[in-house]
Amino acid sequence: MDVRTFWLAGRPATGDSQLTVTNPHDGRDVGRYSVPTDAQVEEAVAAAHAVAGQAAALPAHVRAEALAHVSRRIAERADEIAHLITAENGKPIFWARGEVTRAIATFRFAAEETRRWSGGVQRLDTEPAAAGRLAYVSRLPYGPVLAITPFNFPLNLVAHKVAPAIAVGAPVIVKPAPATPLTSLLLGELLAETDLPAGMFSVLPVENERASVLVEDPRLPVVSFTGSAPVGYAIADQIPRKHVTLELGGNAAAVVLSDADLDWAAQRVALFSNYQAGQSCIAVQRVIVERPVYDAFVERLLPAVGGLVTGDPADEKTQVGPLVSIHAAERVEQWVQEAVDGGARVLAGGTREGATYAPTVLADVPGDAKVLREEVFGPVMVLQPAANIDEAYAMVNDSRYGLQAGVFTRSLDAAFRANRELEVGGVIIGDVPSYRADQMPYGGVKDSGIGREGLHSAMTDYTYEKVMVLTGLSL
Repeated sequence: MDVRTFWLAGRPATGDSQLTVTNPHDGRDVGRYSVPTDAQVEEAVAAAHAVAGQAAALPAHVRAEALAHVSRRIAERADEIAHLITAENGKPIFWARGEVTRAIATFRFAAEETRRWSGGVQRLDTEPAAAGRLAYVSRLPYGPVLAITPFNFPLNLVAHKVAPAIAVGAPVIVKPAPATPLTSLLLGELLAETDLPAGMFSVLPVENERASVLVEDPRLPVVSFTGSAPVGYAIADQIPRKHVTLELGGNAAAVVLSDADLDWAAQRVALFSNYQAGQSCIAVQRVIVERPVYDAFVERLLPAVGGLVTGDPADEKTQVGPLVSIHAAERVEQWVQEAVDGGARVLAGGTREGATYAPTVLADVPGDAKVLREEVFGPVMVLQPAANIDEAYAMVNDSRYGLQAGVFTRSLDAAFRANRELEVGGVIIGDVPSYRADQMPYGGVKDSGIGREGLHSAMTDYTYEKVMVLTGLSL
């Protein structure tokens, strides 16, 4: 089996040890990769620090063309990349193809935003003391970005950190998830084809316990992390003087009001509670249904869940594949059993085979159960009846998380009320909370994180505002 190199300051490199990635579905070896040494990690950081000035001064057309090149090359190798995602992540090929399509757009959006990224001017002579003065307001990168990425979207969530960094002229070091480094390494190969200066990017597949060195290094002033809340907050506490963006967990609720299209709602909730095997921060976890339509909704939901195709993720027909590991599936199994021991009823699923957990629907879940209060990150949904819209919206907010929520309704008033009252970063009307357009602002409140992704939003997050005042002008 070939050993994949990692990317050190834009060039391929090998360390003195190797690790193997295995397929979550059948345990077969997917690939081996070389692991950087401590000296090589230091070299990558030093290179990013050294090139920061040059990177910030790169003309917009150079940055934009590099991003556009990556977008085109992902499209050219789309089938290969999709199969690699499926092999190392266990994501069904249907969803892997969708992730590749999104990444193509993410890099294209970044290229477009780069060409639009510009400063503004402000007249200051609105007061007599500032006659003849004009302010030019621009945004400059803080410096190199450390991008710590998760396993569940090993291409597109890496793209959401790498693309905006390059767009604003910031070097970036990617630390991919240990379970899914191969896709990031392939992305490094595409970046190496561009005219970006040496040191502009590195992909360092180091173990999690070695990431602290990168997190603490003062030469990396921005840390962008996607993952669990405990790890994210530990990083923020570790580096209180750095600029940190955190995309953390969710406990996404879908609200079904009495005026909703129940057939549509049932189909969407069934699919998007279980897509990616539930391993998405905005997968449907809580389903809050107004009591007058509760029974009718459940009658539609259960057949929709039962009709989902579970199996080999390499099969084009599979909709629900394995979790990322047997350990992850065992944790979901334990959480469901805890809820059942507390009085919950299993309406569908509730069984595990290896790393695969069956799409599961629970009712009568105790209020303190983990499957209700925490992020289950598995194919499990909890049904909750609500007396009315007031109670439904209050139930959405009864969570320490606040990433996105979905509201199935035909009422414009209910939609705007949801936008006003729900304590989340995004409200999706007429669909599940799992909807995300890659160019829109994306992020949460409460324990769901700090900062926003979406290309323009992330570019703003990676930069600071700078003012230059011109004096003695005839305006």
